[in-house]
Amino acid sequence: MNKKSEVDVAKQVRPKAPEHLRAPTRRWWDSVVADFEMDPHHLRLLTLAGESWDRCAQAREALKRNGITFSDRFGQPKVRPEVAIERDSRIAFARLLRELNLDPDEPAESRPPSGTGRGHLRIAEG
Repeated sequence: MNKKSEVDVAKQVRPKAPEHLRAPTRRWWDSVVADFEMDPHHLRLLTLAGESWDRCAQAREALKRNGITFSDRFGQPKVRPEVAIERDSRIAFARLLRELNLDPDEPAESRPPSGTGRGHLRIAEG
């Protein structure tokens, strides 16, 4: 990913974070867009990452309110559906971040993003 230069920033109108994201997630989305040059498909991935993060937070809040298990009609403990929602959203968020390749200084032993060598974001110079 390339870091944006002041000239690039002045020339471009920066997209706004989607309104349906939670306020902290919108701030994160805006900070990423401000720091990195992004093609339209990267903005879609970033939006999906924000949605995944928000969904994970919603599931965590429900688990905090309702607990991790419930009793079924036979009185047997069952795992709440929010446990899977939290897990799946967390995995989706991590994978989307990996695809965006936002960390230019990732350690060599780290698993590379799929499709290494093509279409990765660059830090804007400046």
